Amino acid sequence: MTEIAAIGHLTRDVVAGAAPRPGGGVFYAARSLARLGAGAHVAAACAPRDKEALLPALEAFGLPVAWFPSSKTTAYTFHYEGDRRVMWQDAVGDPWTPSRALEAAADAGWVHVAALTRTDFSSAALAALSPGRRLLLDAQGLVRTAALGPLRTDRAIGDVLRHVAMLKLNAEEAETLVGGTAPTRLRSLGVPEILLTLGARGSIVVTSDVVERLPEVAVAGTVDPTGAGDTYAAAYLASRARGADAVEAARVAAATVSSFLSGG
Repeated sequence: MTEIAAIGHLTRDVVAGAAPRPGGGVFYAARSLARLGAGAHVAAACAPRDKEALLPALEAFGLPVAWFPSSKTTAYTFHYEGDRRVMWQDAVGDPWTPSRALEAAADAGWVHVAALTRTDFSSAALAALSPGRRLLLDAQGLVRTAALGPLRTDRAIGDVLRHVAMLKLNAEEAETLVGGTAPTRLRSLGVPEILLTLGARGSIVVTSDVVERLPEVAVAGTVDPTGAGDTYAAAYLASRARGADAVEAARVAAATVSSFLSGG
């Protein structure tokens, strides 16, 4: 099995008071995978009433898309204050059950688990997915609670990481989970490959025997960075699926993010 699956909730995002637009980790992962020409399919969930508004933009990337109904569409309102994103969680979609997660992954050997909140993918769902597959999980789906209102995070993540081969997280998520970004702290999570994204300051890949810092991302002008982390994670996974080692995959991921943020 070599195909990649990207699984998660489509979101209804309102950014800085603008009109609602589609988003979510699965949306930006699909954009990245399509750009790289990866052998991939996408499984996305939203409420039936929002399907017509959200799904066509995802399908436009050109990858095979399977839609799953959710009683609610995950929704966010946010804006940026410098590099800091200020978010409100307006709605949370249904959890992915183990059977639905397996159906979504199909025959993929590599899976981008584009979780948005802790309730999206339970330990049981990840346990069902992990045999015969390598899972990359976004740490936002670990630390974010499902509470509505201003986004809330904590470190009560349970045992989900034992099913995960790769973890993508940012500095705030690292601080929440292990109290900092030092490689020793990140390794304490027990995940074989950890990708720490630092925005314009670049990224760091940490494995059991490697710590490699990737350079700053050069961006001209003011750009919307939404989805940069998801872009990085999907590009990393695509490179690993093609046989690249962790450091080379991180270089490809960093270059892919730079290209998107520069309008390339």
